[in-house]
Amino acid sequence: MRVPLSWLREYVDLPATETGRDVQAKLISAGLEVETVEQLGADLKGPLVVGQVLTIEELTEFKKPIRYCTVDVGHANGTGEPQEIICGARNFKEGDKVVVALPGAVLPGDFQIAERKTYGRMSRGMICSSDELNMGDDGSKGIIVLPPETEIGKDAVELLELVDEVLDIAVTPDRGYCLSLRGIAREAATAYGLPLRDPALLDVPAPNAHGYPVKISDPHGCDRFTARTVSGLDPEARSPIWLQRRLQKAGMRPISLAVDITNYVMLELGQPLHAYDRHRVQGAIGVRRAEQGEKFTTLDGVKRVLDAEDLVITDDRGPIGLAGVMGGANTEIADSVTDPETGEIQGTTEVVIEAAHFDAISIARTARRHKLSSEASRRFERGVDPAAAAAAAQRTVDLLVLLAGGTADAGVTEVAAPSAPRTITIPANHPDKVAGVDYGRETVVRRLQEVGCDVYGQDELVVTVPSWRPDLTDPNDLAEEVVRLEGYENLPSTLPKPPAGLGLTARQRLHSRVGRALAGAGYVEALNYPFIGDAVLDQLMLPADDARRRTVKLVNPLSDEEPALRTTLLPGLLGALRRNDGRGSHDLALFETGLVFRPTGDEPVPVRLPVDRRPTDEEIAGLNAALPKQPRRVAVVLAGAREQAGWWGKGYPAGWADAVEAARVVAREAGVRLDIRADQHEPWHPGRCAALYATVDGEETLVGHAGELHPRVVKSLGLPERTSAMEMDLDLLQRASDGLPQGPRISSFPVATQDVALVVDRSVPAAEVEKTLREGAGELLESIRLFDVYESEQLGADKKSLAYALRFRAADRTLTVEEASAARDAAVALAAERTGAVLRGA
Repeated sequence: MRVPLSWLREYVDLPATETGRDVQAKLISAGLEVETVEQLGADLKGPLVVGQVLTIEELTEFKKPIRYCTVDVGHANGTGEPQEIICGARNFKEGDKVVVALPGAVLPGDFQIAERKTYGRMSRGMICSSDELNMGDDGSKGIIVLPPETEIGKDAVELLELVDEVLDIAVTPDRGYCLSLRGIAREAATAYGLPLRDPALLDVPAPNAHGYPVKISDPHGCDRFTARTVSGLDPEARSPIWLQRRLQKAGMRPISLAVDITNYVMLELGQPLHAYDRHRVQGAIGVRRAEQGEKFTTLDGVKRVLDAEDLVITDDRGPIGLAGVMGGANTEIADSVTDPETGEIQGTTEVVIEAAHFDAISIARTARRHKLSSEASRRFERGVDPAAAAAAAQRTVDLLVLLAGGTADAGVTEVAAPSAPRTITIPANHPDKVAGVDYGRETVVRRLQEVGCDVYGQDELVVTVPSWRPDLTDPNDLAEEVVRLEGYENLPSTLPKPPAGLGLTARQRLHSRVGRALAGAGYVEALNYPFIGDAVLDQLMLPADDARRRTVKLVNPLSDEEPALRTTLLPGLLGALRRNDGRGSHDLALFETGLVFRPTGDEPVPVRLPVDRRPTDEEIAGLNAALPKQPRRVAVVLAGAREQAGWWGKGYPAGWADAVEAARVVAREAGVRLDIRADQHEPWHPGRCAALYATVDGEETLVGHAGELHPRVVKSLGLPERTSAMEMDLDLLQRASDGLPQGPRISSFPVATQDVALVVDRSVPAAEVEKTLREGAGELLESIRLFDVYESEQLGADKKSLAYALRFRAADRTLTVEEASAARDAAVALAAERTGAVLRGA
């Protein structure tokens, strides 16, 4: 909302010394977001005067049209003689009044005007356009042609109000009343402690039976409709300069007098209006829901197919307006034209003024459905004062009578659904409790009255909410009004006092340890938005019945392409890896820990919690039950080189084994031993995918997967070749853990190392062999490590050799060779029994 300071001063007697910056500071302290203060005309310097074009000589010897003009500027040039000016514009004629910049003037952009010879003639000044004066869009894109009655030699800076300050205010959705000068003036008056001259306080005639007929078939969509008629309008009447300039400063383009007046009143009072050409309206005006598939052409010339939820304005023919959004082309105000046969001026001479109040949700949905956001829809969807409709219609009628020479018809139509004022009961000390400040009852009552509320009561206040504040619905809303008017900057800074506890929870400690461990292993944390779309799930090749395809859809997503909450961490991480690879970082190792959202489909519908009291435990439990499961997970992705080559030796590329090792790093932090098995699970490569198991609550449970991604997934997502990934459930790992991981125990007794090389079928997983060796070796086994995998024809077809280093140690003695050998033999025997392993060379 752009607010010219000169216009604001009409409603509040601001101190003459107050600048736009001062007003900005006051409004910001009152809770408004004043983004900028634009200094109009700050770089403009006169003389800039009104002149009348006396003669125009067309210079035809040049490639483009050039005109040599003489302009009467009165005595503004000191001599009274006509001013000679070269001009290329063609939208003016002899006798027109124009704006002339005389030599010595400086126009916006440091454009200095001086006498100079050009096109073979002397030019002593410039005839100005609106663009050159930085006036905004006036629709003409040419020289400013002033009304014939404008005085020659008059100061054009003052006439066109070129020097002003404009406050640009970002109005939040709950402060719709501030999309008007009336609303901003109310806030300024409160901020300065000054009286407000409310422009809506007008004498409005009572409704009668002689007004234009109106029929409302949907009282919920339209609970108030005021119609007024003005006849005898001069079709040649044009908007005065002051009206055009106010619209331009507010960011709107002047169009025609009737339309400009409705826009002006909308900016002034916040009530959108529409003017219909009475001769084009057939029969009574109606308000109803559209028929599904009904067609209608709006003022912008677009033929639209309507939805059954759209609210439309109709006459006997059908729709003539999309309620609260845009009028129809079939009843728009006609521009004045001259009849070539009779010479008569034709145009709109009678108008019907509509000032209505529409349901905010209906208007918002219609505007979004048709991608047709307008100044009217912006106001209706944020809340318009229903009580201002009659005053806005009266203000429009008054201006049409004053500026267009019309006559207001005696008929006044007002159709209104019965309604009662909204009241809120609030303890007088409620704002004190919210803010932690002792305001006192008198301050609370005074501030609420400044907002426009009527307040009754002592310890318990009964507050009647003003009609222009539909956002005030709860006691906390009223408390917020008191706090913001008293000044957020006056709230004391106090630190919360948490009750004594045991510090971080086990879940938080595990989360923290896993992050540190992965960072220490060379991974970089990448935090991603928790949103996904169906497209990325397709790219990951997830089956139709995969649980990760069951998502929670957002009501108002940030992006239509990602309307759901994530069910896996991989899409965000892989997207980060792709972006970094595309920007030249090819050796990447990223990780993320965070929540995923897994709905079951059995969640109950959530119930809205009250705000006037603390919710009960049952209400909170019901709300929690409506939430999807939110397990905490960890994931890593790798691509490029895991270790760079250098003087120290050869590097090696990242691969599936590194993803599996990342899982082991996470498991060690949780104090959990993983059982790793070959698996096939999307989006991993079917031959390079490991399933990760751990013992959870006494049962072997799948906790994640790791390995190399499927080549088709890599290609679909635009990832580097051989990209690998791992994802695990941290909550399951926590349940599998016995507590904090134990630090390494240092023994004073020596270790006994035994190496074994076992020949097994190529199809036997090394993890299965390791598992049996660990079980067979018993308690004396301290660690086991696979240090070599060997295949050759000498071993036999489809055979491989797995070499393990086994470390044995006792906590209370030095092991003998016989004890270490017996433990090794027991391990080998069990491996032979379960996997068919044979000692190599035996």
